[in-house]
Amino acid sequence: MGSKKMGFDGSGDRISGLPDAMLCHILSFLPTKEAASTTVLAKRWKPLLRFVPSLDFDRPRTVEEMRKGSESFMLFVDGVLALQAEENAPLNRFHVKCQDVDQNWVLEWIPKVLKRGVLDIDLHMPYSPRHFRPNSVFYPLPSEIFTSKKLVRLKIHFEDAVKIDVEGDVSLPKLKTLHLDYVKLDTRMFHKLLSGCHALEELLLFNLIWEESSKPEPCLVTVSVPTLKILKFSRFENFSKVTDFKPIVLLSFDFPKLVYLEYLDTIADMYQQVSFDSLVEAKLGLCKNPKQIKDDKNNVRKLFMGICNVKTLHLTADGLRVLGCCRETMPVFENLIQLTISTGLHVGWKSLPPLLMNCPNLQTLIFEGLHHRYRKRYERYFGDENGRCMLKRMDNMRVKKDIDVCLSSSPVKVIKILNFGEEDTEFEENVADKIMQVKQFLETMPELEQVMLYYNTPEVEDVMKVFKELQKLPRVASAKCEIQIISDNLNLSMIKGTNL
Repeated sequence: MGSKKMGFDGSGDRISGLPDAMLCHILSFLPTKEAASTTVLAKRWKPLLRFVPSLDFDRPRTVEEMRKGSESFMLFVDGVLALQAEENAPLNRFHVKCQDVDQNWVLEWIPKVLKRGVLDIDLHMPYSPRHFRPNSVFYPLPSEIFTSKKLVRLKIHFEDAVKIDVEGDVSLPKLKTLHLDYVKLDTRMFHKLLSGCHALEELLLFNLIWEESSKPEPCLVTVSVPTLKILKFSRFENFSKVTDFKPIVLLSFDFPKLVYLEYLDTIADMYQQVSFDSLVEAKLGLCKNPKQIKDDKNNVRKLFMGICNVKTLHLTADGLRVLGCCRETMPVFENLIQLTISTGLHVGWKSLPPLLMNCPNLQTLIFEGLHHRYRKRYERYFGDENGRCMLKRMDNMRVKKDIDVCLSSSPVKVIKILNFGEEDTEFEENVADKIMQVKQFLETMPELEQVMLYYNTPEVEDVMKVFKELQKLPRVASAKCEIQIISDNLNLSMIKGTNL
């Protein structure tokens, strides 16, 4: 037993006997504050912090940390960077996550780590009311960050917003991942930035603030990166709160290798080019901007035609509403096998039947909630003004026939309904309405093999009520279908079918 405790040098500490490079590699997996605390263990550990290749600074929001204030945290980062600068040791990763700090001070760290050939920079600064500055003031990102020959991954999230304005060329030959969140720039700078990223594979653009041009010209944006595989483009976190913004008039997408697209924005006035030759999965959440009076059916159809080869599609409630303007000329989604619909109380389902009719190979249909708008003008679709399901007693026989044909000819085998228990008393929506909708799926869709309800309730009694209601169903359209109800505390299942 005694021999097992001996180190490589005959001492009792086996870890300290490891080579310096291996110890530094181990320390790189710890938050830098914890790595720094190892220097008090023994003389053997004291110099190692100088050579740790990955620095991860996270200022926790504890009562003690708030009492000390942000200055001690900033000075600690300064100290570690100064200590490592003495050795000019190579740096792989530099991550900083903190709040209520001087963001200009944070930006001063960037040139220091770039000099050491850093590969990965991740700066996450939530909104800081203590250091609030007027909207007219935006700290510029250091220009050195856009000419790094070694940078592979760059993530910038400053909720107080920073600015990109580089006089010279942008050259980031090895950059593969670029995330920009709350960044201000003009379209000229945007195009220059993308043209300088020749190896870019993942691009995230959230909450972009377009720089106002001195000329009254429209906002023209071309997003074209031949190497890109993942694109997430969302200018606004919450459409309903956007009151003043510069809409995109002309937008062009050209991504021959893109496999994943997430596009959340207002509809551009015109899509000049939509080219996604390799796209596999897409999430769309589009709204009309306040200045768009009429729906441009051809424009919206052009966008959806550009993504119609996807295998997986996710439509937000707003995206579903926008799709409604081209329901008479709906593109065919030949390859689509999984469709997710995020439902909302402000959106009707009038575009859903023609969409399902044009998905000939759809296998899985997922609903995030079973909400839809209840208004008199939507009576002919799925509900009356009292929120009662109207699928079996609609006056408009043509619409009823369309819906019946849509569901009865659907190839869908699996339906998943998430957030089944969500309710909104303002619209008098209740679980009974949703049960009637589920029954309509079961009674009409002949290929169904599984229906899964994810009921958000800890109450076993609520789950049992739903289960018993579905048990009463006299018939289903499919030969054999498993119905599951999954909740926090109870999972139930039953089998229904024409062959049983």
